[in-house]
Amino acid sequence: MNTREPDHLNLLCDLTELTAIITADADIETFLAGATGLVAKHLKAHVCSIYLFDGNTHDLILTATRGLNPDAVNQVRMKPDEGLVGQCYSTGRILREGNAQANPGFKYFAAAGEEPFNSFLCVPIRRGVEKVGVLVVQHREIDHFTFFDERALKTAATQLGGAIENARLIMALPGETHEQKEIDPGFPPFVRGKSDRAGVAFGMIRPSRKNRKAVIHTPDTSGKTYTLEDFKTALEKTTKELKELQEKFAASLPESASLIFTAHFMMLRDKKFTGKMEEKIREGRPPVEVVQELATKYISFFSESPHAYLREKAVDVEDLSIRLLSNLKAARRTETAARGSIVVAEDLYPSDILKLTADGIRGIILAGGGATSHVTILSRSLDIPLIIADDPVLLQLPETTRLLMDTGQGNIYINPDQKTLDLFTAKTEAETQTEIRTVLDKTLTRDGSRIRLLANINLLSEIRLAKELKAEGVGLYRTEFPFLIRPSFPSEDEQYLIYKKLFDQTEGGQVTTVRTLDVGGEKALSYAGSTKEANPVLGLRSIRFALKYREVFDTQVRAILRAAYGKKNVRLMFPLISSIDEFLEAKKVVADCANALQTEGIHHESDIDIGMMIELPSVLTTINEFAKLADFFAIGTNDFIQYMVGADRANKLVADHYLAHHPAVTRGIKTIADAARKARIDVSVCGEMAHDPIHIPFLIGAGITTLSVDPKFIPDVQQTIMDIRMADARIYADNLLAQSRISDAAKVLASSPGKKR
Repeated sequence: MNTREPDHLNLLCDLTELTAIITADADIETFLAGATGLVAKHLKAHVCSIYLFDGNTHDLILTATRGLNPDAVNQVRMKPDEGLVGQCYSTGRILREGNAQANPGFKYFAAAGEEPFNSFLCVPIRRGVEKVGVLVVQHREIDHFTFFDERALKTAATQLGGAIENARLIMALPGETHEQKEIDPGFPPFVRGKSDRAGVAFGMIRPSRKNRKAVIHTPDTSGKTYTLEDFKTALEKTTKELKELQEKFAASLPESASLIFTAHFMMLRDKKFTGKMEEKIREGRPPVEVVQELATKYISFFSESPHAYLREKAVDVEDLSIRLLSNLKAARRTETAARGSIVVAEDLYPSDILKLTADGIRGIILAGGGATSHVTILSRSLDIPLIIADDPVLLQLPETTRLLMDTGQGNIYINPDQKTLDLFTAKTEAETQTEIRTVLDKTLTRDGSRIRLLANINLLSEIRLAKELKAEGVGLYRTEFPFLIRPSFPSEDEQYLIYKKLFDQTEGGQVTTVRTLDVGGEKALSYAGSTKEANPVLGLRSIRFALKYREVFDTQVRAILRAAYGKKNVRLMFPLISSIDEFLEAKKVVADCANALQTEGIHHESDIDIGMMIELPSVLTTINEFAKLADFFAIGTNDFIQYMVGADRANKLVADHYLAHHPAVTRGIKTIADAARKARIDVSVCGEMAHDPIHIPFLIGAGITTLSVDPKFIPDVQQTIMDIRMADARIYADNLLAQSRISDAAKVLASSPGKKR
């Protein structure tokens, strides 16, 4: 029996080798072969093979191998219920056999040349909850593989899963070219929208996604002649650009795991995409026309899919094609460059914003009238001005349009004159001079009551600002961003590296609160494979999603516990808890993960405070029981208000009903604060109310002594608190709580001690 130590568990968490094979200048088959070689090397296996599921034939196909007969690739096929590979795929379970050929379920293929190999280990390859295929390793020795090899191979399958799925999709691309209509531009001179912060941005418009698609369909009328060598040069330039972006993300945004352009690299080496382009150019077709034709074909194929994650691939094809056209044309046009521009779009994914940030955009205008909270939060974290404007005509602005964004007022100036530009330039310079303000180490009211100010952290890059502004800890680290900005679930080791950096950078006696995965609803993961819900806000989201998909939840909890090893004051928090049963079930997951790590001999933190986000009315009637079970509370006022008053906060039609001063909301917060005080546990507020000067007096007057806000709000929040007497805040809170009618509460709110003068 092999007794190797489990040191190789983390060998694959360094993505350098994985990034190298993805970005290498080779075709997809070579990538898959490289992947099998990488896994075989790390697990010291004689054989590593990848079997992918073909949705058309419903076969598992040997697609790549290191160690078996290479002629068997694409020849060995089996149904999902055949052989050990089929069992692994159909059951979704890891299979390990010390002598595979003695197992009656083993299916022998003479063409593969498997006779010399006895030990057999396979794990399913998944993309979220969708089955992609099976990853197999084999060894000549009997009983060679161990439990620790299972963990390592599972890690490999997770890390390679997204890239392998991209390869599978691209290898199977069909589709026909479809025509699209020209856009008829027309626009007003001024548009008003809304924004949640002050700022100014000016730049040339970067056409909307809809307009950018038109670029691919617009015939080249420049009269220039391009050659095959021009096309090859464009490919090289595009590859170089993408590699530089990968490196930039790896350095500045660890959450992206530096593999955000995986699909792009796959298509750059695909024989049916760039390979077909080269073939047509050799036949005498104009290069620009060829790129446009094949781009249209693949965009149509993906766009017409009923699956959201496949429709997202259309954006990847579009983005890559525009980059190719940009590098192919001698004179660059504005439709191919984003640097220094204002992006206008109907909607954006968080991953879109990351790519645009890498391109150096100056601002974003969402012309669909709404935005998910995470798009808003991400733009704020990346310091990108954002205006939401319910005016679809913005999507039709010509590419020569210049835009000036005044986010303080929510105004968009279209082709502003020089006088307007000079006015805002002077305003921006003046604001910059006064922006830097002194922040005190401690926050006290005018009469000396202590209030703690913590930071909400969305990206690790925000920690520096939080420290500069003297945040007293992290009140909320939103772990969903590494999930939202990637094309697939991050592995345990990838998450471990992120959380380790978080804890290393926030160490020093201050509390760091990590919220477990909060997705679903408006924060849906397209790759999770979930079905469309009629009412997603009341559907499978947050802790419900985590408890349903235990493997995803276990992976995250394990990563957090491992990263917290040796750290002090790390706290774990569950979102959207609705019952005591649910809270206890989630706590048991943490205990189970800690026990498993202990059994595996992996360092981890087992003694960790566990708390809950309070967002649902259902917990109020049992809040005292919760206070005995939880180590701390955090009130997420954004969702708390939404569920208390039954008004979707993203729906402009019911915006008048989404009221923080609703008596049910204010009395609910008071009930929570009283229960926490009675049980002597910490309670904080980490939603939008926490940085709103109108609502801060009520919160501290109601007994909330900890506020957690985005770092940039800390100076203003501290100043608001320092201007308030706690005695006055308590009188004001009591007055507000005494109101049973919304109209009366609004009158009291108008006299808030924190109201801007």
